[in-house]
Amino acid sequence: MKKISLLTSMLLMSGVSINSVYASSAQTQHGKARSSKKAHETSRLPSAAATAGSNVASSSRAPAAIAPRPEEMSVIGHGSTRQVQTMTASMMAQSVPGTNPLKLLGAMPAIAYNSADPLGIDLWSQSFLMRGFSQDQLGFTLDGIPLGLQSYGSAQGLNVVNAISQMNIKAIDVSQGAGAVDVPSSSNLGGVVQFHSVDPADKFGGKVSQTFGSYSSYLTFVRIDSGKLNESGAKFFVSYSRGDEQKWKGSGSQFLQQVNAKLVQPFGDSTKLTAFFDWDQVSADTYGDMSLEILHKLGSRVDYYYPNYGAAYRTALYANGLPGGALPAGYSKLSDPADASYYDGPATSHDYLGGATLESRLTHHLNWKTTLYAQGKGFNAYWTNPYVASPSGAPLAEQNNGSTSQRGGLTSDFVYSIARNKINVGIWYEHGAYEPFYTFYNEPVLGEGEPLNPRNGTPAPFAEAWRLHYVNDTVQTHLQDTITVLPNLRINAGFRSLLFKGTSSVVENDPVYSGGTPASGSLSNNAAFLPQFSINYQIAHGHEVFFDFSKNMRVFPEAGYNQASPWGSASQEIFNAEKRSLKPETDYVFEGGYRYNSPIMTALLTLYHTDFHNRLATVTEGSLVSIESLLRNVGNVEMNGVDATLTLRPVEGLSLTNSISYNSSRYGSNLTEDGTVYDLKGKQEVNYPKLMYKTNLSYEYKGAFAHIDVTYMSKRYLSYTNDTHVPGYWLANLGAGYHIGNAGFLKNITASFNVYNLFNTVYVSNMGEDGNPLSGDYQSMQIGAPREFFGTVSAGF
Repeated sequence: MKKISLLTSMLLMSGVSINSVYASSAQTQHGKARSSKKAHETSRLPSAAATAGSNVASSSRAPAAIAPRPEEMSVIGHGSTRQVQTMTASMMAQSVPGTNPLKLLGAMPAIAYNSADPLGIDLWSQSFLMRGFSQDQLGFTLDGIPLGLQSYGSAQGLNVVNAISQMNIKAIDVSQGAGAVDVPSSSNLGGVVQFHSVDPADKFGGKVSQTFGSYSSYLTFVRIDSGKLNESGAKFFVSYSRGDEQKWKGSGSQFLQQVNAKLVQPFGDSTKLTAFFDWDQVSADTYGDMSLEILHKLGSRVDYYYPNYGAAYRTALYANGLPGGALPAGYSKLSDPADASYYDGPATSHDYLGGATLESRLTHHLNWKTTLYAQGKGFNAYWTNPYVASPSGAPLAEQNNGSTSQRGGLTSDFVYSIARNKINVGIWYEHGAYEPFYTFYNEPVLGEGEPLNPRNGTPAPFAEAWRLHYVNDTVQTHLQDTITVLPNLRINAGFRSLLFKGTSSVVENDPVYSGGTPASGSLSNNAAFLPQFSINYQIAHGHEVFFDFSKNMRVFPEAGYNQASPWGSASQEIFNAEKRSLKPETDYVFEGGYRYNSPIMTALLTLYHTDFHNRLATVTEGSLVSIESLLRNVGNVEMNGVDATLTLRPVEGLSLTNSISYNSSRYGSNLTEDGTVYDLKGKQEVNYPKLMYKTNLSYEYKGAFAHIDVTYMSKRYLSYTNDTHVPGYWLANLGAGYHIGNAGFLKNITASFNVYNLFNTVYVSNMGEDGNPLSGDYQSMQIGAPREFFGTVSAGF
């Protein structure tokens, strides 16, 4: 009862008012909100940031795991040589169907997920950090296929929300410390997230789900399972989902439709072919970027002008000192009113992902697994600013910082079991092509036609500032051995070699609009020996300790012109200099911990230490009318932290999980920029909270179920010198439902109800999407969604 009372007290504390957001900026230095006289030169990309031995080292003599109960929020990786937690489909069912799987993982310790969009479809407003590492410094796979970078418009990658419908995910394995050497990733510095899709059912049937919610949101999901088609056991499923939600502030919507298909074809008892396909179409009106100054003076509901073209038009006239210029009410109080809002900011994309895996038991001791995959993407990030005029005479133009990309590759592993050893050797190869571009489209003179709606397509651009073309090749090889020394002692040791080469060329350049000449050339990041060593020792039944060490490297990101990447340098001279001076990010990760599993209690305690070398960050600098995003080496970072999780199951159907995470991540040296020394040494890393607390209480009785979860996130620093920050916040979610049963051909009819942001807390969610300033305020944060309600009815057949 004391624990339940403590939970109740915390819920009462969670109604944080907007005043606490405003109060956080007592040290704010106004006047560094994002300006965009050079915005057509800068990107909307965010800052730069189940095989043997991968997660749970398998062995026939491994101790039996405690069977998880469906109401738990995560399963501790019993027997793993590193910290591993698993979220199953029944755990994900606590959330609204269609929610971005990365948001679901925010319930786990050490993970900070934030988004202005309650379902996580708008990737511009999303951030995912784990133990201080951003979504571009982690590894992600789907059924063994590398997903690459998870960021908005990433050069070589696909966010999981675009790769698979959440309802088709069977489980998610999360290694918070470091991934295994056989995980195909060139960005993994601090952990791996592995998604696993459901298999087609053995019998014909399927699932349907319909969700409705606040702000006219809906999601329709249908999956058809073929069942076994013949004696060989061939089977497949096809699913379609379609969802939309209106923005909770401003105008526009977040639309996503998606097709998934999976085929399983066994060949006898020893070989199986699995194929997966994904197609999606996204049209997401993003939320406008905020600064502390905007929050202070205009409040949290500021957004794009759309569909008020007149307001955007008059603001552009004002910004250029032309007759007829005017600002909306209150904007004159800002130090940079012209950049507080733009006309619109929609993003559209079409994605394809396909893969085929052949698994075969070649001999009693030797298994072989090979995956071939390919991905294609067309991405458009539209927006306006008042500094580029249209040929029509309008003082603003629609702009597109878009890209196309293709990548394909293979992974191949051999696993050989002999005596007490399980030896894994393999290779990953990927070839990619990436073509970013920046184009401009005509907008009409006010009153002389309808403004352009890029959501429905665009005409030919009147100018193309630049177009670049990249080709890249990645080769990773690995060798590891998992040794069962004793029935209760397991050791995993191995290494990987990572080779990367990328080459850029300039396809188009118009200096009138680009403002310069893009650079071109080749860069290579090579690491011949990235070792890993880990151990698991079972002290007694249910009690075990583990230790893990690894060295990791992240290759340089690709990006467009004047964007935060060595390839995005402002000139060939700068590129040549950075090619000589910049080094890829590397780190050494140490973690050790204790696990306990029993029918009524699960506990996990992990201590970790990371030495981060050559930390590359997106640093913003310049005056209000000339902000630039630069890639800078901010030196080494020393990270120390602790994660602790305790789950209690005192009675059947009741589960209470509490977790706490503490992270001290500090820069090791100062930074000199344009002759100014910035005091970074000893300062906490930006964007990631030092302290997080999470609790989840769930109960299931007969057909009824309910849960409530609460998250506390401490303050986060906006600037590298830590002179500006956003305050901590409490956030609560509630859900309940009932398994109605069967009716005719419908099976397991279920009705559920969810409330996101139960106490309507106003808080800063994502931050750093436009980079972070060395000092002071900056227009690079977003406000979290208010309280929203969702109801769902689902059934199988």
